Amino acid sequence: MNVEEAIAILDTFLEQRLNNLQEVVFRQAWEGQTYQEIAENAGYDANYVKDVGSKLWRLLSQALEEEVTKSNFRSVLRRRAESEIFKRHNIKEALKHDQQLGGQREPQVPFEAKGSSEFPFATKELGVREYTLPNPDFLETPGGPVPLNSFFYIEHTPIEERTYVEISKPGSIIRIRAPGQMGKTSLLHRIMAHARLVGLRTVLLSLQRADSTIFTSLDKFLRWFCATVSRQLNIEPRLDDYWDEDIGSKVSCTLYFQGYLLQQIDSPVVLALDEVNRIFEYPDISGDFLPLLRSWYEDAAELEIWQKLRLVVVHATEAYIPLDINQSPFNVGLSIRLPEFSLEQVQDLAVRHGLDWAEGAVGAKKLAPLIAMIGGHPFLVRVALYHLARREVSLEQLLQQAPTIGGIYSNHLRHHLANLQEHPKLAEALKRVVTGPASVQLEAITAYKLESMGLVKLEGNQAIPSCELYRLYFREQLG
Repeated sequence: MNVEEAIAILDTFLEQRLNNLQEVVFRQAWEGQTYQEIAENAGYDANYVKDVGSKLWRLLSQALEEEVTKSNFRSVLRRRAESEIFKRHNIKEALKHDQQLGGQREPQVPFEAKGSSEFPFATKELGVREYTLPNPDFLETPGGPVPLNSFFYIEHTPIEERTYVEISKPGSIIRIRAPGQMGKTSLLHRIMAHARLVGLRTVLLSLQRADSTIFTSLDKFLRWFCATVSRQLNIEPRLDDYWDEDIGSKVSCTLYFQGYLLQQIDSPVVLALDEVNRIFEYPDISGDFLPLLRSWYEDAAELEIWQKLRLVVVHATEAYIPLDINQSPFNVGLSIRLPEFSLEQVQDLAVRHGLDWAEGAVGAKKLAPLIAMIGGHPFLVRVALYHLARREVSLEQLLQQAPTIGGIYSNHLRHHLANLQEHPKLAEALKRVVTGPASVQLEAITAYKLESMGLVKLEGNQAIPSCELYRLYFREQLG
């Protein structure tokens, strides 16, 4: 959603449009500016702008019937828009269903898509009662990053807002950490989309896509790194002009960025590195590359050219290679650790899937056994709700069959089992965890690898199964 769409949505809830100064505050707050910055841009006293903002959030709170603040207003409007869109879409499908059955219904207001890339189901108000029949064609098959225009993306308030503000700061670095399939890449794509929205260049490198031959030496890796960034920025690679074996690969790489790439671009660039934990498997490379990122972050405090570079580092675990605390990029900048879904978020997602029985206190009670089985793991939750919404299985059947080879998680579980069978040391460690009566102490690297797979949760080196699903399945398969 952009600011124009937000104002259009807001107009449907307010009795009258925002006045000029209210709209200025709304627009610039949407872009992450402080009251002081808004005041300077608009030529008003900062205290006066702050008072206008305070009254604006009270006005929106009354109109939307929930608390609205400067820190949450974007997520409130996105959520409200998505709720209205889903309701209208299901009304349309329900009316179509009734007509096919020969039923009589009040005249239907034509469905009109506004053409928004983010909200493709925006419609006019429909003068009929609400329906919540799930439409299988509207559902998304779980797996991979959640699309930017997805109705089923659940925001991690206030995480998104914090990252949007941070990425606008010169020389900033954001670190996103979570086990596999927790939503790291989905969040990353939203950060990159926001960066492009506010006029920043973007480069996205997934280390998972790099050929294994790239990791044979630091020099080869850094040349690949520089060449890939150059091509994504549509800048001709000129590595040989800056590479000098006498000064080493790290200095050559730094000079290439400082003296060439950052000089060629007019606007700042967000450089996002996804699946960074892959490099942990190559200590000779990661032991030099990660401190190099840290040095660029520190250079931004002194050299203006490095303020053009904003870094986003995404990884599944903490680095299990020894790094000096003053060289590690994992203890500077904004740290984000993605949590599991809360009960309220699971309920929200269930309702978006058309599962009305999940609403309220009664719905929370019905969902409790599901959460006890799979926790709030986003991927596991989405798989469950997808199959429930398609009415392929009841909740009781789902729970009974979940840890078996005939359940809805069979492919997911077999994938993990195959990986474990290729790494007997990991399999033996997980066996100890799922068969033990309490937490189990594991060797550090083994513990981190199992955590990155999402199979265990760690407190230090003490490990427990991530959820009951994994405990039951792997106790049977590995026992």
